[in-house]
Order: sequence, then structure tokens, then C-alpha cells
Amino acid sequence: MAIAKVVVMYKESILDPQGEAVKSALLRLGHDEVKEVRMGKYFEIQLNESENVEAAIEKMCQELLANVTMESYQYEIFTEDEVQK
Repeated sequence: MAIAKVVVMYKESILDPQGEAVKSALLRLGHDEVKEVRMGKYFEIQLNESENVEAAIEKMCQELLANVTMESYQYEIFTEDEVQK
């Protein structure tokens, strides 16, 4: 079994309204050290072990997990043994 950890974020050129709302709330709470907040999505996907795990994750990101026009993504793939360490 393989486990993919995928992070999807708005591209830097895209306004992140949720991140801005959280930033404003943190500043109102007195956290003056906050400079920027960006929010995203995080997925952990368990897959059957195969030679095409990376290609499968790439296709999932392109087709569903990320809106590639507005979002970028990155992922790491681990074996089950690597995750348990």
C-alpha cells in the first residue's frame, strides 16, 4: 500500500479570501506578528501498491483535487512502512 499526502493551495497571484479572513481575525485577537495567512486543502490518499502510483496521483490532482487554473498542488508518496516510522 502507498499513501499520498497532497496539499492544494491558491496560486500566489490569486486572492485567498479565507486566508484574508483568518488573518484579520488573528490580528483582531492581538496577533500582530501575523504577516500573511493562506489556506488550502490537504488530502491523504491510500492506494494499492503499483508501478503507476505517481501517475495516478498526478491525474487525480489534475482532474479533481485541484483547479489548476487557480490552484497549485504538491504531493509526497510514502510506503506504509515509511508512514509508520
